[in-house]
Amino acid sequence: MKNTEDILRQLQDQYPEQQQFRQAVADVFQSIVPYVNATEKYQTCALLDQLLVPDRVIEFRVSWQDGAGDYHVNRGWRVQHNNALGAYKGGLRFHPAANLDTFKFLAFEQTFKNALTGLPMGGGKGGSDFDPKGKSDADVLRFCQAFMLKLNRFIGPEQDVPAGDIGVGSREIGYLFGAYKQISGVFNGVLTGKPPASGGSHIRKEATGYGCVYFLQAMLKQQDLSLKDQTFVVSGAGNVAIYTVEKLLQQQARVITMSDSSGTLLAKDGLTEAHLKVIKQTKEVERGSLTAVADEFAEIDFIKGKKPWSQTCDVAIPCATQNELELQDAKQLKSNGVQVIAEAANMPLTSEATEYLKEQGVLLGPSKAVNAGGVAVSGLERTQNALLQSWSSEKVDEQLKNIMQDIHQACVTHGKEEGRIDYIKGANIAAFVKLADAMLFQGIG
Repeated sequence: MKNTEDILRQLQDQYPEQQQFRQAVADVFQSIVPYVNATEKYQTCALLDQLLVPDRVIEFRVSWQDGAGDYHVNRGWRVQHNNALGAYKGGLRFHPAANLDTFKFLAFEQTFKNALTGLPMGGGKGGSDFDPKGKSDADVLRFCQAFMLKLNRFIGPEQDVPAGDIGVGSREIGYLFGAYKQISGVFNGVLTGKPPASGGSHIRKEATGYGCVYFLQAMLKQQDLSLKDQTFVVSGAGNVAIYTVEKLLQQQARVITMSDSSGTLLAKDGLTEAHLKVIKQTKEVERGSLTAVADEFAEIDFIKGKKPWSQTCDVAIPCATQNELELQDAKQLKSNGVQVIAEAANMPLTSEATEYLKEQGVLLGPSKAVNAGGVAVSGLERTQNALLQSWSSEKVDEQLKNIMQDIHQACVTHGKEEGRIDYIKGANIAAFVKLADAMLFQGIG
């Protein structure tokens, strides 16, 4: 019989510097180890041990020259965690704080998230410590070409299909796709997140945010609640946050915050579509700070250097980055009446915050379920590429909604306990069952 504590001690000895990876494993294994110990067919092939070790970790040097003639060296990674369910699938992240720990945790999470979608996708993640902020389009292009020169041999439409993530938006995806096409000499679906004119899917940019709201809608309905009766605080101002807010506003919900690295935008009477239009222009086009949005509207305040978690709300949606919501934030949210937290970013709650909120009876929607909409539409993009088709926004949105509702139902099925639903347990076990059954069928890999 496996013991979660022994497994975590083993990981601590093996990877003392990889705190985020160990945190992600702990989150999943606390749910699935008891399930494995109670299910005889999963006590073979060292399934848990296989899930602890990626299929492969690729690390490489990215040397490039900027427009001023200066040379730079960055590090690149691709962690291909598990392909029992299909080709590796997961985003590329460009961020100066990125490291191997970042990508191991993200790839591990991605494997379980992709399993929940029901689409034929394994899990992987990668990127670089390159920082695109403040760089010219020409310098970003030069870096993306140098990055793809090293990555191209490890990816392909039936091998590994990257997408975007933090720091990798439509600009970067376009440059990476163009570089791959030049290197390989073929036009195929090796990257998702492309614009529809280049073989991409409609609503891919919106998908993670929209999917979050569809899942949250199902969570609230399970509690006989509706979106428009709640007050929401949202962190972040990237794609996930923007399109989460857009979909919430479409459903007549009251959203009072968004945030970026400089502080929190606060609209006490609720953000409007007019506000969101300016936010999109500021963040997506000008790549500026939310302070500019506050300057434009008298009814909006900007709280410099603060996160949004001190505001009174019914539902909190962290959309920014991992471990952004800490124990003290959780206590503040609880004292301000929060009932539901939906993790739209990857692992945005610290372990301490998660445990506290669970003890307090706050309903938690885990990231591997809540933010699966992005990779779900990436999977649909792969299908469109394979069929040489382009589906309408309405068709993609309908399929996205169905996938998120199916994920919610899987979480409910596996997470029911003593008159309540543990969505974290439900998501982890539902994903594990799909993975484990495929791994057992294929034997030790």
